[in-house]
Amino acid sequence: MTRAQVFQIGLIVFVLGGLGYEVFQLFGFESISAGIAAQSILILIIFVWTASYLFRVFSGNMTFMEQRKRYREAYEKLTDEKIREKFEAMTDEEKIELLKTVEEESIDQT
Repeated sequence: MTRAQVFQIGLIVFVLGGLGYEVFQLFGFESISAGIAAQSILILIIFVWTASYLFRVFSGNMTFMEQRKRYREAYEKLTDEKIREKFEAMTDEEKIELLKTVEEESIDQT
């Protein structure tokens, strides 16, 4: 998580608190009661978010290797798509020449 994302989350929580306060006042809560209700809901949201984070950590879905694996899969998918697009954009002659070159290199490596 980047610093900018942390600031965005903080701003979102701040705005949600203000909106919650206004919504509770619209539903007839007095000023103090609306503030307490909005704070209670925000605290509940933060507890649930923290609990979900801890669950992911302890279940092994938040480990460095898991994150790295997900990143690698997404990266490989993206690069495979780009290479496929470039290959399909080539003429038939260019494709044949490329395949011959790859075949020669694979023979040289063995």
